[in-house]
Amino acid sequence: MAHIILGASGRVGSAVVEKLLELDEPVKGIVRNEEKAEALKTRGADAAIADAHNLPALKVALRDGDTLFALTPETGKEENVLGDTNDILTNYRAALAAGGIQKVVGLSSMGAQHREGTGNLVMSYMLEHAFDGMGISRVFIRPAYYFSNWLGYVESAKESGVLPTFFPVDLKIPMICPTDVGHFAAEVLTNGDSDRTIYELYGPGAYSSADVAKAFSEVLGKEITAQQIPRKDWEKTLDSIGFSSDGVRNFVEMTEAVVSGKSGPDGKGTIRAQGKTTLEEFLEAAVEQP
Repeated sequence: MAHIILGASGRVGSAVVEKLLELDEPVKGIVRNEEKAEALKTRGADAAIADAHNLPALKVALRDGDTLFALTPETGKEENVLGDTNDILTNYRAALAAGGIQKVVGLSSMGAQHREGTGNLVMSYMLEHAFDGMGISRVFIRPAYYFSNWLGYVESAKESGVLPTFFPVDLKIPMICPTDVGHFAAEVLTNGDSDRTIYELYGPGAYSSADVAKAFSEVLGKEITAQQIPRKDWEKTLDSIGFSSDGVRNFVEMTEAVVSGKSGPDGKGTIRAQGKTTLEEFLEAAVEQP
C-alpha cells in the first residue's frame, strides 16, 4: 500500500513526493501523461496516468493506496468553475468508495470556511466537505497565498520595471512557499491526526505587493515598482490572458475577498502551522539571475 499523490507534477504535489521519498515512504504519483510518469519513476516513485475527469482510470490509480493527497485543479479557463470542481470531487468520492484508502489529506486554502462569496476559494470549501459520511479520515491544509503566484510577472517586470498587482500595493497578506506546503503535507500523510483536523499554514511573514516588488528588485538587480491594476481593468486583463467568463467572475470575486479580508484565516478550531522559507529565499532559487 502506498501514499497516492494527485497532481504529482505540480509545485505542491512534486514537493509532497520529494519529501515522502526522503522519508523512505512508498509513493505513487498520479499525472496526466507518460512523460511525467517517467520523470516520477526516475525519482524513485511509482506512477499512474489518470485525469480527474476519467473515473475508470482514477479508480485503477487509487486502488492500491491507503492514503490520498487530493486537490482541486483549475486553470481559469473552465466554462463552469464550480461545476467542474463538483464533477472532479464526485469522481474522487466514487474512486475512494471503490478502493481501500483510509485517509485523505486535502490541499485547501485559507478562506475555505466560507461556502459562498469567495470565488475560486469556494472550491476549497467544497473539497473540505466532499468526503463527509464516507468513513474516511479527513485532514485539510489551508495554506496562505503562494509565493509562486508572482512568478508569471518576472519577464514583464524585467522589461518594464513594473510589478502589476490586483491588490492595493501596501496590503499585507500571509504568503508561503509552495515547497514548504508540500513538505508539510507529506508529514501530515504519515502522522496520526484525528478526523477533521484542519491546519492553517502560514509562511514566516506577511507581505505586500510593494514588499514583493522590493524582493524582485534585489533578485533581478533592477528597480521594480508595484502598481495596482485599476478595478475597472480587472476583467479585461483576465480576459486577455485566456480566462473564461466564469473564470474571470470567480477570480474577481476571490480577489475582492482577499482585499476585504474575508478570505483570511479562520482561527476557530484550526491548528496554526508555519513554513520557514522567506519570499527572498524563494525568489533567489526560482528566478533566473540577470
